[in-house]
Amino acid sequence: MLRIYNTLARDKQEFVPIRPGEARMYVCGMTVYDYCHLGHGRMMVAFDLVRRWLRASGYRVIYVRNITDIDDKIIKRAAENGEPIGALTERFIAAADEDIGALGVEKPDHEPRATGYVPQMLEMIRRLEDKALAYKAGDGDVNFAVRKFPAYGRLSGKSLDELRAGGRVEPAAGKHDPLDFVLWKHAKPGEPAWPSPWGEGRPGWHIECSAMGCALLGETFDIHGGGQDLQFPHHENEIAQSEGANGKPFVKYWIHNGFVRVDEEKMSKSLGNFFTIREILKKFDAEVVRFFLVRSHYRSPLNYSDANMEDAKAGLTRLYTALKSSSAAAGPVDWSEAHAKRFKDAMDDDFNTAEAVAELHALANQAFSGDAKAASQLKALGGVLGLLQRTPEEFLQAGPGAVPSEQEVVEKIEARLAARRQKNFSEADRIRGELEASGVILEDGPNGTTWRRK
Repeated sequence: MLRIYNTLARDKQEFVPIRPGEARMYVCGMTVYDYCHLGHGRMMVAFDLVRRWLRASGYRVIYVRNITDIDDKIIKRAAENGEPIGALTERFIAAADEDIGALGVEKPDHEPRATGYVPQMLEMIRRLEDKALAYKAGDGDVNFAVRKFPAYGRLSGKSLDELRAGGRVEPAAGKHDPLDFVLWKHAKPGEPAWPSPWGEGRPGWHIECSAMGCALLGETFDIHGGGQDLQFPHHENEIAQSEGANGKPFVKYWIHNGFVRVDEEKMSKSLGNFFTIREILKKFDAEVVRFFLVRSHYRSPLNYSDANMEDAKAGLTRLYTALKSSSAAAGPVDWSEAHAKRFKDAMDDDFNTAEAVAELHALANQAFSGDAKAASQLKALGGVLGLLQRTPEEFLQAGPGAVPSEQEVVEKIEARLAARRQKNFSEADRIRGELEASGVILEDGPNGTTWRRK
């Protein structure tokens, strides 16, 4: 039986879905104001693997991954660029789709945008107010009254007094308690706003996931996931809002993936030590990046370096070379075979991909000796993890920085010109740099932009 480490229980628990044969899962997605870095990529790949294994285990999976398309950072970035918020978010949604898709991450069943669920957020806030769990502050914001929700702190494992003493939440004018958090922000000049019973404003960050999760998966569902950094306060606040409004348990299993680290520090934009996925893909094949992420357990810290990426490349090359050694035809997994049984045991043990990948290497040892059945199993089990689906020749001849087609060059030039018209010169420079990295030189002149290959 599948066992999942449930952050809420702080233990591995047998997965028993609420509805037999069905697994409903919500994962916090991207706030779309910049490019995805490898930490985002790890989260996306981790829950792509969770979904793939649930499906391989026979469950009908309903997977929701949201997009935050209204937020302080988005508003600030759009103002800095001098472009409309909608143009900014559409551009980075498209970029995220491209980058995450390159890593073999499948699209979710539902990808709701926060701006499309404001009515549901307002209804949830109204129910919280009716239960005296929300109040309008003097500054016009509507806040959640944390101390009126006795179960607050279950996910983080801290009491209210510990959280307050830790200084993790800055007090703000109008709050009854420093731990109270914003559900609805009053309108500020020049910012997007929606009408509400409490005046013009926009939703706080936390309320969006509660509203979208409940709207698409029901008031109680099976799995909620995200990075460890979301455990507190975001996911803690989601529990408080949802259970406070609905009067029933919100989520049965909470799953949190570990951080990607650089020089033993968490990779993050705030620390300035991040590498975007598209930067990394200029140096390494996309499947190598996925293999780097897959071969470690999702909850363990993962240290990024060129040396570790080269090691992942060597490991994946070995697996593909093993397939090249045999003329085995692709087929379904034979789950009665010994390596497949151990692979299944590993994945059933909290999605232990590290042990599962070890079985791929064991099969490769047999495939090198010409064992066609072992090679077939290797390819089939690799497919469960989203790996080894190219021919060995395609992988061994592939590499980063593929030469763009003429149509792709023209499209990028048009995107660069659009960025310059919007005075988004950083984006225009990024596109020029991307083309130069792939061997395309741009030349601006009085008659427009021309290009040539190196």
